[in-house]
Amino acid sequence: MDAWASYLILFGVGGIAGAMNVIAGGGSLLTLPMMIFLGLPPTVANGTNRVAILTQNIGAVYLFHRHQVIDWRWLRLAAVPAVLGALVGAWAAVEIGDDAFQRALAVIMVFVTLWTLWDPLKSHPVGENLRGTESYLGRIGLVLAFFAIGVYGGFVQAGVGFLILAVVTAAGLNLVRGNALKVLVVLSFTPLVLAYFALNDRVAWDMGVALAAGNLLGGLIGVRLSVLKGHAWIKRVVAVTVIAFALKLWWG
Repeated sequence: MDAWASYLILFGVGGIAGAMNVIAGGGSLLTLPMMIFLGLPPTVANGTNRVAILTQNIGAVYLFHRHQVIDWRWLRLAAVPAVLGALVGAWAAVEIGDDAFQRALAVIMVFVTLWTLWDPLKSHPVGENLRGTESYLGRIGLVLAFFAIGVYGGFVQAGVGFLILAVVTAAGLNLVRGNALKVLVVLSFTPLVLAYFALNDRVAWDMGVALAAGNLLGGLIGVRLSVLKGHAWIKRVVAVTVIAFALKLWWG
């Protein structure tokens, strides 16, 4: 396929994925298979995807901050353990090799689909503050949860947004503020993860830039939709996204 055709495809897919990532999550379930289809080795696709994730989340954090929905007080509890975990996950992703990573990605896609079909966002009262942080054990629980999320996010980005939303909504944030915290956490570990992949020659920069341009545009649109439409609308988008993933996996 012509290089420019590949860039246009990645820009379009990146736009859809960027909006999905900001509103709910799962955009990398589209971008990773697409880059593999376009000829990138799986571990290189995994590293290249981080160029787009970085760009998208810089824009998303900026807009969420402008709308004053980021709760910066919880950054230490969430971002610091996530960064440490992400470095472990990125190391594992580089060491595992292409064939094993592709098999792992297939399993992860099925798992994330089943996880979201179960609907981890249901039945949680929502408010403005994280519950459980008043106690020592509550804070330890959040730190461990975000460390585990970081390991997963460093290994493969696909679906990490759903995991973060499950934790923060269970802890008491509504989906608008939860989405804002989600993009902030992902932004905290993505630069280091991208640098690690780049140092290990796992980034195709030309394809990453094309994907990043689409992701940035889609992410900005996603922030506006998230803030303007609110909690109930986001839940409907999550449901539609989950059904789309399930149908794609079922019909191949």
